[in-house]
Parts: sequence; structure tokens; C-alpha cells
Amino acid sequence: MTKHVLIAIICCVLFSLAGCSSQKVQHHEAITTSTANDLCSAQSKNERLKMAVLWYENAGEMKALYYQGYRLGKQVVDRSLQQHIAKKRAIVLDIDETVLNNGPYLESLVKSGTDDFDHDFGEWVEKAEAKPLPGVRDFLNYVNRKGIDIYYISNRNERHLEATMKNLKMAGLPQVTSSHVLLKTNEASKESRRQLVEKNHEIIALFGDNLIDFAHEFDGKSTAERNNEVEQMQQLFGDKFIVFPNSIYGSWDDDLDCRIKGA
Repeated sequence: MTKHVLIAIICCVLFSLAGCSSQKVQHHEAITTSTANDLCSAQSKNERLKMAVLWYENAGEMKALYYQGYRLGKQVVDRSLQQHIAKKRAIVLDIDETVLNNGPYLESLVKSGTDDFDHDFGEWVEKAEAKPLPGVRDFLNYVNRKGIDIYYISNRNERHLEATMKNLKMAGLPQVTSSHVLLKTNEASKESRRQLVEKNHEIIALFGDNLIDFAHEFDGKSTAERNNEVEQMQQLFGDKFIVFPNSIYGSWDDDLDCRIKGA
């Protein structure tokens, strides 16, 4: 075999290997794209919503976390009562998935195949059929007996105030008046409503399932920015901020890529 023939054979082998490698890369990219598209499909999103709702409505862990959160809230209240505070004490709570359970409405979204959480929500609110979440009634009645003011700050539209108050009262919750149930008017941020409470009160604890329920620093932030703010405020969680679970909806998924990392 001549030297030139040997070189030609080697070149052919190398080109063949390069072609195989290129085909493997293209095949991997095709699988990755296909997987990403599958995860981003309406069907895939609905399946994930279904699992999240099933967990929320059935898992004992969900109930345990609410009992745990409100038990922790009682400890925060008791600790505050041992301290001198110049202003009148108050606590602030979100409503949906913090005080009231919208399970039947969330289940209806799964059945309809939509992940639009504004879809027919007003109609559901007007029914005033949401049930109180585990531990909330006992906790709020305890707070009420201690003479602490209770404020419900929610981003439900203000036109649903009457129905919301009816629902809270039917759930057996105290201090349900138009001055203590502060719904959304012109802005989604809850900061101005918290500031309204702070004019005459010391807010000793806040309860919610979304970081925007606690501080304006979380308003309009990206997922990365929200996570950074949590790190900066970590000492407040479990002390003044009591967070409840909600993997169904919230600000956490506003800019979330539906694809799994590394897919």
C-alpha cells in the first residue's frame, strides 16, 4: 500500500466519524427541542396543573403546612404581646390560598383545560363558597380575643367586596368589615394598603402564599431577583413573614421557562 493510498483511507475514516458525530449532535438537539416543546404544550401544562391541584386538595402535607404556619403565627403573636409597642397591634393576611381555599374553582380549571387563573374567577368569588383553610379560623379567633386588629389584603377586584365579606363571615372569621377587607382598586401592589394599616398600627405578622403579600421589594421582580430578595430577608421568614404553599399559581411563574433545566 502506497503512502498516498494510506493517507486517503485515513481521511475517509475521519470524515466518516465526523459525519456520525454531527448526526448524533443533530439527533440530540432534535430530541431536546422535542422534549422542550412537549413540556411547553398546553397538554403538558394542564397535566402539571392537575398534579399541583391534586396535591393541594388531597395531600396531608398541605394541611400540615397550614396548621404549622398558623401555629407559628400564634407564637409570633404571643411573643409580641410580651413586648411594649406604642401603636395598636395588627396582623395582615392575604385571602386566596391563605385564608380561603378555592379548590373547587381550581379543579374546574383542570377540567376545562385552561391555566388562565382569571377565567370565571369573578363568578366563583360571587358564589362565596370557598372554605377556610386548616387552622385559620382558630388562629384568627385567638388573635381577635387578644385585641389585635386583623386586616385582609387581597388582589381580588374591589367590585367583589360584598361577596368576599360574605364568604369570610360564612367561614367564621372575625373583624370582617369594609375597613378591614382591603381589595384591589387601581394598582396590584399591596404596599399602599399595608401603609394604610401602618398609619395607626404596628404590623406584627403577615401571612400569604405569594412573596408580594409581604413586601414591596418583591413587586414586579424576575424569578432571580425574587430569590435574591428572599436571601436578603431570610431572617424575617418564620418571624414576621409566614408563607403558605402554592405551586398552582402565583408571581413565581410569571417569567418561568416551562422547560425543565438541562432538558
